[in-house]
Amino acid sequence: MVRIDFYRALGVSRDASDDAIKKAYRKLVFQHHPDRNPDSTQAQAKIRDLNAAYEVIGDPEKRRTYDRLNWGEEAVRDEAADPAVILDEMEKKLFDEGRKEVFAILMKDVKRIKAELAVIRERTVADQGYDTFKEAIIQERASEVMEELVTAEMEGRKQRLVEVATEMLLSQGVAKRDDEGGVRLLRGQLEDVFRKGRAKGFAAALELFYERR
Repeated sequence: MVRIDFYRALGVSRDASDDAIKKAYRKLVFQHHPDRNPDSTQAQAKIRDLNAAYEVIGDPEKRRTYDRLNWGEEAVRDEAADPAVILDEMEKKLFDEGRKEVFAILMKDVKRIKAELAVIRERTVADQGYDTFKEAIIQERASEVMEELVTAEMEGRKQRLVEVATEMLLSQGVAKRDDEGGVRLLRGQLEDVFRKGRAKGFAAALELFYERR
């Protein structure tokens, strides 16, 4: 999987201080600014790349999110990677983030899990006459109660993850920055994947305590 390296774009290490990142960004912007390079056809593109990198790792919160979404130290940057592959890997990462988030919340509230299982069991028996761990009914219940489980803090974290993931994907050409509709579609797709991950976390927590009757 491609490593999208905003640190490399600014010429700083992963452990660089916030102040060092700011200084590197200012130096590079000054160096590559179109006004200082009137004959360069790449100056504006270079400034856009620098701005994109600093928008993420220049913000401490977004930087932490970026580090969570990054591919790891051993990954190698591949400029020719298929955007579809990049998008698929990012979707898997966001799905897993959503799954782990809701799973962790429910595992701290076994009473809530058992109450949810009772509701699901009643609906399942009414639907088919016997008790099973029926995925469709579980997913339906997950969509009903998710707003109760997700706090404002969790929702804010999701938005940061989606925002940074979108920026990372744009930097790899998955969508064009000047295509507003395409960017909205991409962001919506990532948010939907995260929601599905949360629903999977709900199901996974309940499945641990499910006993057929």
